[in-house]
Amino acid sequence: MTTRARLEGYDLIGDVHGCGATLAALLEKMGYHQRGGVYRHPRRRVIFLGDLIDRGPRIRLAVQIARRMVEEGEARIVMGNHEYNALAYCHRAPTGLGREWLREHTPRNNRIIKETLEQFRDHPQEWEEALAWFMEIPLCLEEGGLRVVHACWDQPLIDELRRRRPDGCMDETFLIESTAPGTGAFRILDRLTRGTQMPLPLGVEIHSGDGFTRRSFRTHFWAQSPETWGDVVFQHDNLPGDLELRPLSDEERTRLAHYGPDEPPLFIGHYWCEGIPALPAPNVACLDYSAVKFGRLVAYRWSGERELNADHFVWLRVPREEQVRPRPWEITFE
Repeated sequence: MTTRARLEGYDLIGDVHGCGATLAALLEKMGYHQRGGVYRHPRRRVIFLGDLIDRGPRIRLAVQIARRMVEEGEARIVMGNHEYNALAYCHRAPTGLGREWLREHTPRNNRIIKETLEQFRDHPQEWEEALAWFMEIPLCLEEGGLRVVHACWDQPLIDELRRRRPDGCMDETFLIESTAPGTGAFRILDRLTRGTQMPLPLGVEIHSGDGFTRRSFRTHFWAQSPETWGDVVFQHDNLPGDLELRPLSDEERTRLAHYGPDEPPLFIGHYWCEGIPALPAPNVACLDYSAVKFGRLVAYRWSGERELNADHFVWLRVPREEQVRPRPWEITFE
């Protein structure tokens, strides 16, 4: 009997953000064990939802685990906005763009990638290999009755992506174009890895729990006939004042993607949820539960069901000890 014939389902894992030790523990909890330096399960495979890197203390370990599993056929992965940001940050801009790097090295962008670069600082070849692997990661997956994307499933943009890149992956030309607002590649990358955002009124800001000041808020894409901002907001930060009651304008509605209740099960990350994992819609599961902020590293054990079941969530709380910088011999799991 072939491995494919024995496959029971997929274990989808949300944003790891460098919590590599907790990732290893979660895999062990779900029955995965190391053989030949790779976590394996006799009857199941993993799908990572992106954002392996940045912020956490064991970023190299997280990348090592995921990359080895993917390369050995034990896992798949979709692109997160943090892997994309790393690619653009580390890629020199072509002559004539008026900047040195595709993603400018501003204080804000430097801060986001700081931990990743520091942890790979003494391993430059490993970092170059990781960047090359990031370029091989597709922006979305659709297989066997489920769909996976980091932030937002927008069918017209996914159709456009597949026309341009049938494998769903970027090449260098697509990467360069994606950093230019208004281009097709920018719209695809922005929507699939960052989702939709609604600008706040002039002069209104959100001082987020992650230390950044934001002038927009994240929205979801499965509300049926939304009427107000409160019907579509999807983030852990509350909207200031009474903005949740503000009616959606016709122009704002056109910005929103929509994922209907009859669509296949969809798995996303990205949105920094908090508390006990729950389903925002019967066919949508968000698996980002703020692992790197001492939240939960969450998986969903999918075995072919069309209507998702909250009982299929599995998670581990991220202990504060995870946030202590590892000693050198703790970085690798070999």
